[in-house]
Amino acid sequence: MDGGGADEAEAKGPDRAEASVLATERIEGAASGERLVLFTDAVTAISITLLILPLVDLVPETASAHEHASEVITGHLDQIWSFVLSFAVIANIWREHHRSFSSLATVTRPLMGWNMGWLLSVVVLPLPTEMIGAFGRDRFVAVFYYATLLAGMVCRSAMLGILKATPGLLEDDGEESRSRLRESCTRSYLNVVVLVIALAIAVAVPALQYYSLVLLVLPHRMLLGGRRIR
Repeated sequence: MDGGGADEAEAKGPDRAEASVLATERIEGAASGERLVLFTDAVTAISITLLILPLVDLVPETASAHEHASEVITGHLDQIWSFVLSFAVIANIWREHHRSFSSLATVTRPLMGWNMGWLLSVVVLPLPTEMIGAFGRDRFVAVFYYATLLAGMVCRSAMLGILKATPGLLEDDGEESRSRLRESCTRSYLNVVVLVIALAIAVAVPALQYYSLVLLVLPHRMLLGGRRIR
């Protein structure tokens, strides 16, 4: 009887330890994981909306210069290109973030901190976007843009690492959910490496500065190909 009780207590030990860690790191009085996701979605929506404001300002500028209405488009192709680029980038990183954290149940201090870092990178992105339209293929602007993206990807990798190390943070803790989380972690780490390579290409070959972002599709293709092989 005593031996069985000891074995049962030992079996529960890891679960109790994990619960203790969560209780220690959980933010006292904080909102639920759903609240954090909703807040993140709202901030991202504001950031992606801000991208269009510089283009809206072009309309009165063109009118005051007595130019033809078509000049709003044809005379500002660099600004439009940078808008489309950053819209696609923010939409993609939001989709990846939402897919990974939509079932978040518990918020911890480290997770909150890294999520705020991720949000900071999203909020800052409209600034280098506007600089692309103003300064064109300037190396400093390219490094600024890529560094902002890289900071966000590092923060996301850190968040996924926390979820992987502490599965109790998610509502669904089944094997399928853990498998998806492991795949997301792998893809996130690969994205960081690929983005560093893309940055090196952008600095070395100005003509390919932002086209090198296409390389970010490779981690997904690699994982998808590996899954098909299996």
